[in-house]
Amino acid sequence: MMSLVRAGLIRGIACVVIALGGGSLVACAANTVASETVVPETGYLLGPEDVLKISVWRDEHLTQETVVRPDGMITFPLIGEVTAAGRTTEDLRSEIARRLVKFIPTPNVTVTVLKVLSYRIYVLGRVNKPGEYMVGHQTDVLQALSLAGGLTPYASENDIKIMRRGGVDQQVFHFRYGDMRQGKDLKQNMLLQRGDVVMVP
Repeated sequence: MMSLVRAGLIRGIACVVIALGGGSLVACAANTVASETVVPETGYLLGPEDVLKISVWRDEHLTQETVVRPDGMITFPLIGEVTAAGRTTEDLRSEIARRLVKFIPTPNVTVTVLKVLSYRIYVLGRVNKPGEYMVGHQTDVLQALSLAGGLTPYASENDIKIMRRGGVDQQVFHFRYGDMRQGKDLKQNMLLQRGDVVMVP
């Protein structure tokens, strides 16, 4: 997971509407969102709200902090709009450098992630600390449950669901925590994706 340095904590109430078959479920929980300064793992894909520092060696006017917009774009001097979401920092760095060549000979560009604010999951239901969590892109279900303080005594440990929305469709994956504790079916401990909801009934 990410190396995390806690900079602050915001608490509120999070309500998530989850489509289930023909109806919907509204789940409300204490919202725990940490403001983090992070060093993301190699291969991390940028997302909206991530905070970046883009530097061009020996050109202070082109060194700036920027936030990936909701549409996944950033704006950079001289070259204008650049797609950032869904790319690694190296991929983004390469494109910026390539486009700057028209204005600067052999530009030396670096792209650093200052804050990861786009990789959020939700752990709701019968856990000790339900809410919204900012995590790394290598976070699995067991790690998410651990972040949420584990299951409460009355949780249905073998009826946990992971809900993932992709466009208009929603996938539901089943997770049997009791089996995992006994060393059974370990492959069900899947890696979570942005926006996944772990529901513990």
